[in-house]
Amino acid sequence: MHNFGKSCKLIKFAPVEALATPEAEFLEEMFDVVAINYTDDGKEEYVGYAPLDFNAAAFAAAAGQRQLHLPDFSEELLESKNWLKENVIRFAPFEIGDFMIYGIHEASCPPTAKIPVQVYAATAFGSEHQTTRMCLSAISELHQKIKTPRKILDMGTGSGILSIAAAKIWHLAPQIIAADIDTEAVDVTQSNALTNNTETSITAILSDGYQNPVITQTAPYDLIFANILANPLKAMSASAYQNLTPGGCYLISGFIDNQEQDIIEQHQQIGFSLLKTYQMENWRAALLQKK
Repeated sequence: MHNFGKSCKLIKFAPVEALATPEAEFLEEMFDVVAINYTDDGKEEYVGYAPLDFNAAAFAAAAGQRQLHLPDFSEELLESKNWLKENVIRFAPFEIGDFMIYGIHEASCPPTAKIPVQVYAATAFGSEHQTTRMCLSAISELHQKIKTPRKILDMGTGSGILSIAAAKIWHLAPQIIAADIDTEAVDVTQSNALTNNTETSITAILSDGYQNPVITQTAPYDLIFANILANPLKAMSASAYQNLTPGGCYLISGFIDNQEQDIIEQHQQIGFSLLKTYQMENWRAALLQKK
């Protein structure tokens, strides 16, 4: 894990529909950790964690020199001996599908007949978000309908919750690659895999989309998860198709109601068939299959 043993500054950016790649890469370069939160209307809300000597004027000047257009931002002092632990989402335990999800802050798993999944999820990773809940429901259904997958790819793994759920429901049988563009997500996924005794099945890697060669070297996959956002889903649709086995399933989420038709139609044009859609509030998920 990274060393976050002192206070820092929280730099919050105004929500945007989608941040352009040069701007997003600039934020990754300038901050040790960058998180993306989702607003209720599906916008991206970037948050950067900076040292106490963060200079807003110098930061803005550096962006200006590259002719970048960043959203407005505000600064907040985050005083903590360990800010990451203190910013864990202390969500209440909940059951969804075949799973009982509970946080690392709980002393023990609540009584349940379902599969327990314990996650350490900082504010960067939405382990109780509607999209995660829909994906967990879909994994529960897939367990009843398909044979045990040999290989699974979890693209944009976040806290690793979907990888862990899959490893547990299929009794550690699949080989799972959990990929994320955020180094902290990779660290958290590895930690959560150890907590849930699924580390033998899950390999967490840093990757910008499908660029890490481990992904293509391990392919093809029987099942791919991508709980991310609309634009990355569209950008990665062809790569997902190429890395699936014929008949393999692709579970996508992270888009809202008014993006649903566009997202599904693009995937159908590539060759996917639609098996089922899910909805929770204004968020959507879809289960697709490679023809």
